[in-house]
Amino acid sequence: MRVLSVVLLPLLLLATACSEPPHKELDRAQGAIDAARAAGAEQYAAQAFTAATSALQQAHDAVTQRDYRLALTRALDASDRAQDAAKGAADGKARARSEAESAINSLNAVLVRLQAVITAERSRLPKAPLDAATRTQRTAELALQKARAALSTGNYLEALQSVRGLEPPVTAQIQAVEAAAEARPAKPPRRRR
Repeated sequence: MRVLSVVLLPLLLLATACSEPPHKELDRAQGAIDAARAAGAEQYAAQAFTAATSALQQAHDAVTQRDYRLALTRALDASDRAQDAAKGAADGKARARSEAESAINSLNAVLVRLQAVITAERSRLPKAPLDAATRTQRTAELALQKARAALSTGNYLEALQSVRGLEPPVTAQIQAVEAAAEARPAKPPRRRR
């Protein structure tokens, strides 16, 4: 008899616990999703965040269908997934910041080199190759400025997107100016009289 009561008591408690919607668990899951959203999970851990919101929606659907046991399970799942999304957002944010800073520094170094090449060859080369290099330099500098502004506001994905793909054209202009300088015959030295 004692064994029977030990087995039946938890089942009875579970049955009574599931006779009402799991409001506390639903609220807890919604709070975890809100915290994950605030941590940037929509941007930096989108897959985990979507899974959490989907689990919460399934919990609400189960409440509508009066399947409170399933609603409880889904609400707990949503809460766990939202916490995972918040952790993933922190990792994703750190990774995006690192990538953005690296891309900005790399583009800046290439722009410094382009400026040095333009300055060194300004007096020796015709205007056309230098104009193309200067236009590319201006475009890249504007993008670099936009990326730095996005980085300073914490929008790391925008910062990375702003400079993505700009390094190859700048490098190509460096090579074009250097090639034009090598192809140009050197001026003979002036003779002193």
